[in-house]
Amino acid sequence: MTDFLLLLPLLAPILLISVSFWALWNPSHRICRLPQLIERTAIVTIAINLFSIIFLFSNGPDSSALIGVMGIGFSIRLDAVSAIMGLLVSFVGWIVVRYSINYMDGEPRQGHYSIWLSVTLAAVFLIIWSGNLTQLLFAWILANIAIHRLLLYFSTRRAAKRAARKRAVTARVSEISLLTAIIFLVVSYESTDIATILAAVTPSLSTIVASLFIAIAAAFASAQFPIHGWLTEVMEAPTPVSALLHAGVINAGGFFMIRFAEVLLAAPLVMALLVMIGGFSALFGGLVMLTQPTVKTSLAWSTIAQMGFMVLQCGLALFSLALLHIVAHSLYKAHAFLSAGETVENVMSVKRLGPIAVPSLGKVLRAFAVAIIIFCLVGFSFGFENKSIQSIALGVILIFGVAYLLAQGFADTAPAALTRRTAIYATATSVSYFILQWIAEVLTLDVLPNPPTPGPLEWALIVLALVSFGAVAVAQSTFPLWAGHPAAAGLRIHLSNGLYINALFDRLLGGWSVNSHKT
Repeated sequence: MTDFLLLLPLLAPILLISVSFWALWNPSHRICRLPQLIERTAIVTIAINLFSIIFLFSNGPDSSALIGVMGIGFSIRLDAVSAIMGLLVSFVGWIVVRYSINYMDGEPRQGHYSIWLSVTLAAVFLIIWSGNLTQLLFAWILANIAIHRLLLYFSTRRAAKRAARKRAVTARVSEISLLTAIIFLVVSYESTDIATILAAVTPSLSTIVASLFIAIAAAFASAQFPIHGWLTEVMEAPTPVSALLHAGVINAGGFFMIRFAEVLLAAPLVMALLVMIGGFSALFGGLVMLTQPTVKTSLAWSTIAQMGFMVLQCGLALFSLALLHIVAHSLYKAHAFLSAGETVENVMSVKRLGPIAVPSLGKVLRAFAVAIIIFCLVGFSFGFENKSIQSIALGVILIFGVAYLLAQGFADTAPAALTRRTAIYATATSVSYFILQWIAEVLTLDVLPNPPTPGPLEWALIVLALVSFGAVAVAQSTFPLWAGHPAAAGLRIHLSNGLYINALFDRLLGGWSVNSHKT
């Protein structure tokens, strides 16, 4: 009975795939009944995931028996990671499906869209609940195929074909990297069962190589610098596809790193590489985002920055916080994409913008000092002695963003009410960080490893991250003071074009451009 209940999550992808096959066999019913049928199925997946969470609390983490032979087949890994991610995907998936019913109503290829949307959700569920390596690889390939078909919904648009091709190249690299990592893990530990491998991980050359290829697969899946360009070009697909991609599928890279946390910890140099790639991608994406003229493109660069920060967290061995970050970012980004049109209308309806408080350099430095003091006071009240150096450093980086708000409140022209509000926001953010951190650690206790004591390399990377994020935060806060300099105008142009990295990537892949392909 226990094995049967453990396998219950497989019912979610089975139902979604079954709906897709039903639509293929009954094409005359695609338009009128398929979207509503998929929505009902999505609601059922929420119930399935809720039941799995209840079962997890009652019985603890476990893995089901393999349905297959020779380590190849399907199995379920039920723990806090899969339960949280499963509930997140089922909820966001239902929202996207529900939104799609009205958004795609009357479109000539609505049935085609609905089929591949259902397959995508099924594949993501298979990834999240994977109990063995072969299922994980199969599901990742299936998800990439389904997303590719969704990106080509408007197949006559040259820009859509270019973006789909570029995404396909990065997807193939991530698949090959994941396959290579799986081969090394299977050879080393003579098993495809993920729980068995994670329990037996020991530092060795094969484990380090597997860790490196997991990191590569995650970086390509998460659109990290310098192979990020495709993520900014997928806006030719319907808006629900963008929401699903930016709030769901893009998180696969983070899931790979969190799921194989023990493997990554066996390779400190790989972890250091993740810190550098993720940190730079976060800073780069955040700066470029500020220069974008359109809402959706700005959101795309925001995703690159957020995924970079998530990779940075994994590189610092803060896997529980990375999982929390995925949940928060997914909910925010799904809402941001699906409400982008309404946001633009609201901004356009404002006849006159309010005054902008411009802080001096002294006020900015004061704001950063106050933000750090607030963070330290809150941290001491929660108990810094129970926190890792990595999590404290991450909190300081997050408080840099709060310092930007404080700087507006400390400006000479800012009203007293604004100063009070920003101080309250800074305190609330610090308190929220420690509370959410505690919740994430409790939920993933005995599932995800704790951050190790940092060595000289880790300390150097932590200091580098603090200095880099601090310098960028100060530059952003003082932007009105130096924006009029001639060099700032040129820098803005270069940043708005992503420092032309995407153009170089196009040239490397054969000079793909919008005008080089006939419709």
